[in-house]
Amino acid sequence: MDETPARGRPRSETARRAVLDAALALCQSGGYQALTMKGIAETAGVGRQTVYRWWPAKQDVLIDALRDLGLRKAEHLDPETGDTLRDVRTLLDATFTLTTALTGNALVGLMAEAQHDPELSHRLQATVIGPRRHALLLLLARGVADGTLSDEAVTLDLAVDFAFGTMWYRLISRHAPVDTGLAEQITAALAALLRPGAAARAGSGG
Repeated sequence: MDETPARGRPRSETARRAVLDAALALCQSGGYQALTMKGIAETAGVGRQTVYRWWPAKQDVLIDALRDLGLRKAEHLDPETGDTLRDVRTLLDATFTLTTALTGNALVGLMAEAQHDPELSHRLQATVIGPRRHALLLLLARGVADGTLSDEAVTLDLAVDFAFGTMWYRLISRHAPVDTGLAEQITAALAALLRPGAAARAGSGG
């Protein structure tokens, strides 16, 4: 029997992917506080020493897992069809779907840890949060450039904060879902906030 792991992938890469997938799945099902390196190793089917060889703590596993997932879902997280609002909705829908299904507890747990760990905060911003903000900012800037949108009434940075800030608020408070419906609502709200002529209408009171 051929026991070669995944085709074209070294055994170490197969183990690495198993660990990353296990970490996200366990965190989403059991919560960040209950996640342990032992549990990750057992679920991934590898020795605990294998996990510690690559990552010193569970935060490190989760950050790599989130970054790896973003690379695998790049087509949906960085869409480029030429239709700005359609691409915005695709990006938000993909982000929110992943958050609900797989990444929400990891994101909230890491963000909580980052409040008293400046190094972790920097890594989280650089590898997970920053790239998503940048992707949405680029889409909105493209809309401004082609005249679909305008940043006269609301800055693009504030618009991005509104989009992802809503996601974070719902993740933390759990009062409402982070789902496709939210992606549609935020896309419509961004279209209204950044609609050409919005500044003039606001100034005239109309």
